[in-house]
Amino acid sequence: MMWLNKLQIAIVEKNTDLLDILLDDLPEFRDVDEMQKASYLLREASILLHTLRDDTSHQMSQIQKNLNFLNSTQAPTVSKLDIKS
Repeated sequence: MMWLNKLQIAIVEKNTDLLDILLDDLPEFRDVDEMQKASYLLREASILLHTLRDDTSHQMSQIQKNLNFLNSTQAPTVSKLDIKS
């Protein structure tokens, strides 16, 4: 079945856009074998999406830590209109 092949390719390529399209357009399966293949591939897609989500979350956290570090190492700036200096 062509849908199963596309799903498999999307998983291998980590193509989340294609996964989204395929999941919105689930076909009717002809036999138990196709259902079992679809079930396996859908589990793999779920694992992939959770892994990508976790990786993105970790990367965002690391970026925030880096930004905080950079901001903490900058010398405080004095405004030219500071009348106390």
